[in-house]
Amino acid sequence: MDKFWRWATNEASEKPIRTLHMEGYIAETSWFDDDITPKQFKTELYEGGDPSDDIIVKIHSPGGDCFAAAQIYNMLKEYPGRVSVHVDGLAASAASVIAMAGDEVCLSPLSVLMIHNPAMFIAGEVSDLEAGINLLSEVKESIINAYQLKTGLSRTKISHMMNAETWMSAHKAIELKFADRLLYTQEPTDEVSGAFIFDKLTVTNALINKLPATKRKEPHQKRQNHEALDRDSSDRTTPERTTRDRDDRAAPDKEIPDKTIPIIPIPIAQLHKRLELIKNWR
Repeated sequence: MDKFWRWATNEASEKPIRTLHMEGYIAETSWFDDDITPKQFKTELYEGGDPSDDIIVKIHSPGGDCFAAAQIYNMLKEYPGRVSVHVDGLAASAASVIAMAGDEVCLSPLSVLMIHNPAMFIAGEVSDLEAGINLLSEVKESIINAYQLKTGLSRTKISHMMNAETWMSAHKAIELKFADRLLYTQEPTDEVSGAFIFDKLTVTNALINKLPATKRKEPHQKRQNHEALDRDSSDRTTPERTTRDRDDRAAPDKEIPDKTIPIIPIPIAQLHKRLELIKNWR
């Protein structure tokens, strides 16, 4: 049976420290015990050792059920010993909520934290859809409580970050107070460099800006500009030049060569396909 947790105890330290590896999806129930469920987590948390032991919770999870995550968050908050959360790789969505329960949140230099709005499938008539919208709004407010309690950021800022589906590097998460320190280094993290934060909206807009312009300069506009230049230099015009200009104006279909740098656009269909992949990615 492939369980989501793995306990390890460090007996060499003055006070035993248990380490819990949480890997996988977060769910209310699980058929094969390979998902992170509150019931199984509570059993292991209190029966796996002395409740006064300090514990390290190592998280690598893409998220899952927000209500199950809320239960696990509360268990860690109420745990008598000290809880240190280590994000090994990814703490996304509901997993990022669980991470906020740690007395200390530590990130690997390679780890990433992601927050976004809650989502659910809704079907039915108008009243059913309205009820679903209200539920999602209230769930979002409850999730903001966990982020605000940890970071001290305003609810408005956190809400905007969730709307945009925000991804944070370890340094950026520390800068915004979603985490406390970086693992495997003794260097201070007050002044960070190279931190990144991005969201789907920014990436989408960046691709849209690369769409080629559809409106190009018309041939007759080029001829008008050419004639204006000829008029400006009329004082220095020779008879041969005057004759050539009359011939050019007498042939309206003759196109002046365009000396601008040629643009090689990316096919619009290809860019739209990339945008759809980003919008539908989870």
